[in-house]
Amino acid sequence: MELKNDRYLRALLKQPVDRTPIWMMRQAGRYLPEYREIRAKAGDFMTLCKNPELACEVTLQPLRRYPLDAAILFSDILTIPDAMGMGLYFGEGEGPKFTKQLNDFMDVVQLPIPDPEVELKYVMDAVRTIRRELNGDVPLIGFSGSPWTLATYMLEGGSSKTFSKIKKLMYSEPEVVHILLDKLAQSVILYLNAQIAAGVQSVMIFDTWGGVLTPNAYREYSLSYMQQIVEGLTRHADGRPVPVTLFTKNGGLWLEDIAKTGCDAIGIDWTMDIRLARARVGDKVALQGNMDPAILLGSPERIRLEVQAILDGYGQGSGHVFNLGHGITPDVDPERARVFIEAVQSFSRTYHINTDL
Repeated sequence: MELKNDRYLRALLKQPVDRTPIWMMRQAGRYLPEYREIRAKAGDFMTLCKNPELACEVTLQPLRRYPLDAAILFSDILTIPDAMGMGLYFGEGEGPKFTKQLNDFMDVVQLPIPDPEVELKYVMDAVRTIRRELNGDVPLIGFSGSPWTLATYMLEGGSSKTFSKIKKLMYSEPEVVHILLDKLAQSVILYLNAQIAAGVQSVMIFDTWGGVLTPNAYREYSLSYMQQIVEGLTRHADGRPVPVTLFTKNGGLWLEDIAKTGCDAIGIDWTMDIRLARARVGDKVALQGNMDPAILLGSPERIRLEVQAILDGYGQGSGHVFNLGHGITPDVDPERARVFIEAVQSFSRTYHINTDL
């Protein structure tokens, strides 16, 4: 099926585009009333994730509202731990939790590597359903959590502010953490390759908690495993490249190291000046980002000013995918999101006027 809008894929590969493409992290989510309606119908979050038809519906909802340049699979980064038998659930008004705990070396050793077309078949069915319903309008992004980020949730038993359990193990029994990270890297490779086979056209790895590590620990416990994944991915499908984006929240310190992994693009959060980021990585990779989601709580004029500032910061030419520096928050007015998207589309064309398409 021919892709009618490949702006996003072209920008990730630093190919010429007519304007800067845009999508939003968590663009299918609680800020949309239509999402909240489907979420209520599903009953709970994991039921919504595990129903391919409902997952397809919420994936498509933001595309009906806004002229976005990509869809992103509606799922959760913790599907792999759940498929390993950890029993993921979300308490009312709480973050993720697991029914099973990892307490010792044997618990880690006994964790299975899930078959993505068995334990995670509901994700692949969602991908196939979404690709069919998109009908080539825009590309579909698949994703996974990074091994380090998945391991933090699995060893902490949920969200954490201090990460004391995993860090204690990392500094006292590092071999146990490495066994877990290696299993997770293998699982992510299988999972993302299955998503690509099912129809996603780009993949992104969310390293939400890599930024809590020291520089040496980041390279050893997070980046090395993401590089292992990049090297193990299927990089072509449907006759075209499948770009890979790595996003480490609070990872601005390590842009040069991330760029050396072989990824196509780096996601950056709002703590990084995009002008400096581009200067540091040069032509090695594209950049995705990086507006503070909180700016969407401001006035339309303030949103437009920030969009202009980020476009000015990146400068002329391709290689920039406009996005938020992290996910859109539930308290954002959907009309403010529209202002944001339309500002990017309106203002960015002048940065591509010398493009030979």
